[in-house]
Amino acid sequence: MDSAEAAELITELGEERAERKEEERFNRIAALLIAIMAALLAIGGLGGGNATDDMIMNNIRASDTWAFFQAKNMRQTAYELQIDALEGQIDQASAEERPALVSRLRKYRATVERYESEPHPDAPDDMLQGEGKRQLSAQAQAFEAARDRAAEQDNNFDLAEVLLQLALVLGSVAILATNRAVLIASTLLGGLGAFLTLNGYLLLAPLPI
Repeated sequence: MDSAEAAELITELGEERAERKEEERFNRIAALLIAIMAALLAIGGLGGGNATDDMIMNNIRASDTWAFFQAKNMRQTAYELQIDALEGQIDQASAEERPALVSRLRKYRATVERYESEPHPDAPDDMLQGEGKRQLSAQAQAFEAARDRAAEQDNNFDLAEVLLQLALVLGSVAILATNRAVLIASTLLGGLGAFLTLNGYLLLAPLPI
């Protein structure tokens, strides 16, 4: 082997070593990105599970509260009908019967007012406590708002999960094929999935779909 052949061999060995180092560096970066995306997928899965639980729980609470509201409304209407009947009886009652009828009428009116608004004794200004129709309506609407928020969070987490899973698949393909373009695509999908995971917790921006 002459000096030219030896120099060529050394050059080839150097190039192979450089390519091997570059491939190892590429694989390390890809593996790190895959690990980060897998962690984000786990975090998003936890958030999605909690959002689903909150959505179901608040939907049940809203339904129960509206049912309680409707029951109160029916009772209130029954008392209002009795008030109308009593007022007619009072007009035709004798002087001896009238005081008892008037007393009953006052009780019925007080009951109607209590059904309309019955604040909690410890928090009279808090509409989210108490058992009057006004308070129950406010509570049901608050549960509905919490349900809708949880549903929006869940949508973000679901979409984030899909994107992160696709990113993990592409990341694995990128390692096997040592393909930078595939790794870039994986990173872009992973970045979008990361944003949607964050958006699932904070709702920074509404989903366009």
